[in-house]
Amino acid sequence: MSETMTAIAIEGGKGPAEALKPATLPIPTPGEGEILVRVKAAGVNRPDIVQRLGAYPPPPGAPETLGLEIAGEVVVGAGRWKAGDLVCALVGGGGYAEYAVVDARHALPIPRGLDLVHAAALPETVFTVYANVFEHGGLKTGETLLIHGATSGIGTTAIQMAKAAGAKVIATGRGADKARQARDLGADVAIDTTAEDFAAVAKAGGGVDVVLDMVGASYFDGNLDALKHRGRIVYIAALGGGVLNVPVFRIMQKQAVITGSTLRPRSADEKARLAAEIERVVWPWVAAGQVASVVDATFPLAEAAKAHAHLEAGAHVGKVVLVAD
Repeated sequence: MSETMTAIAIEGGKGPAEALKPATLPIPTPGEGEILVRVKAAGVNRPDIVQRLGAYPPPPGAPETLGLEIAGEVVVGAGRWKAGDLVCALVGGGGYAEYAVVDARHALPIPRGLDLVHAAALPETVFTVYANVFEHGGLKTGETLLIHGATSGIGTTAIQMAKAAGAKVIATGRGADKARQARDLGADVAIDTTAEDFAAVAKAGGGVDVVLDMVGASYFDGNLDALKHRGRIVYIAALGGGVLNVPVFRIMQKQAVITGSTLRPRSADEKARLAAEIERVVWPWVAAGQVASVVDATFPLAEAAKAHAHLEAGAHVGKVVLVAD
């Protein structure tokens, strides 16, 4: 094995073509409890774009290079993994490369019937949805989940996971095509927010128990209006504004909960706990075909800049994935 690899170097604060360039870097060395993976595919996520723009620095000890999820072949094993095993994994950074170091506890076996490209599109989205919808949001069988940005990578996964858990799903998207695509993925109700008031539609159907929101402030009033008594609003991004004007008495009257989280800064132990829960709860759904990664486009590793541009254009449905040689 060579001592160097191709990885995508980043010069922050710039557009994709200026900021992302292939570079030759040393292959990382795994430490205690870590595995080295020859990366075959790496998911591209919106936090990667935010980091490229200089607003989402990696946590201490994480690689400076981008990439939060990978799939590939174990080269150096640890824990339950041995050389030759195929895994997908959550990483704190460094996924845009030919090799990546992974905490052995954060790797998961490739679900039956899944290729490495589709496997690479699972970890970041599945971890995010499970932590926020099922743990923070406490979604239960028979409840109703409202998902904004339903054709994003997070949204397409959340629709399927909620349906697999026996929940009703109301999904929103900007445009009739996105609403149709959300319905095709299993949403019970799909709302084109350019033509309909999502809160009015949700209320007409009895309201919602949980909202998964990546829009933020501009949707807050509608979310609260649609919410049932003791409902929960869970924030995972704030693309439409990050400061809420909170009507305290309405929160009190509904006994509403407003919460949210980020995944990347969590401790290694917490991510290991999540990985074990996901393998126990979600992996059987994937194996049964109830949850599948939706891949919109793939790009060669060296064309990471084009992948970012494609994601930023906003027309994608599901995930964008980089493929290594």
